[in-house]
Amino acid sequence: MSKSDFRSVNTYLNNQQLSEHLYNTDAQEIGRPDLSLEEVKHKLKDASAQQVIEWAAETFGNGLVISTSFGIQAAVMLHLATRVVPDISVIWVDTGYLPAETYRFAQELTERLNLNLKVYQSSLTPARMEALYGKLWEHQNVNALNRYDFMRKVEPMQRALKELNSTAWLAGLRRQQTEHRKSLETIVLREKQYKIHPILDWNSRDVYNYLTVNELPYHPYFEKGYVSVGDWHSSRPMKADDNNERDTRFHGLKQECGLHLPLSPEVAESLDSSNL
Repeated sequence: MSKSDFRSVNTYLNNQQLSEHLYNTDAQEIGRPDLSLEEVKHKLKDASAQQVIEWAAETFGNGLVISTSFGIQAAVMLHLATRVVPDISVIWVDTGYLPAETYRFAQELTERLNLNLKVYQSSLTPARMEALYGKLWEHQNVNALNRYDFMRKVEPMQRALKELNSTAWLAGLRRQQTEHRKSLETIVLREKQYKIHPILDWNSRDVYNYLTVNELPYHPYFEKGYVSVGDWHSSRPMKADDNNERDTRFHGLKQECGLHLPLSPEVAESLDSSNL
């Protein structure tokens, strides 16, 4: 992201009155426990995914939330989390551009798992965004995709975390998905928020086995050759020459949408084409 693009994004963020939350909120104000990450990493070193979630539930209480995109393997984390915390707040950022199958899949899992679903969307409707900025995904450049992702995904997610008084966030990231995710730890502190990755070391076989044993479904697009699915305009089936599953997203220009990356200006300026 260029400096000018970051400034435009930050202006939008300021207009949404989120800057104080993102950069200046004191840990005591939001009730975030002050943990030694090294001690926690040692304690959870050999813990199962369920044990990690149990520890998180005990540590963070009502401050623990989970996010979902209702993607290909979404049922895994939703099932794991709700077995431990049945009423955990489930944040779903609906971009307004998801395939019809995703909306139906979300409804199926919500009813089946009795999810405490919290839906968040951009303050800009798709029609208004397109009128002001055009169809950003058609520009075939990273800056346009970054602007799109910030407006439709990152800002709503940060608003959700604030409104739900979240101090810790469960996410189903796995190391094998992207270069960035290879460097993650089971628990990290990011933007004054703990991020917890219970299935970080799972591979595709682990996911398949869990879904099979628990009689849980993949997203319907799995049968069409998709290994990752997001917005209809920026997802495609996997090809033989793809290096990893995230090559099928964002026209191959980047791997991350921004929800799971740092937001500080210094970090944003230092990242490459996968920064958002």
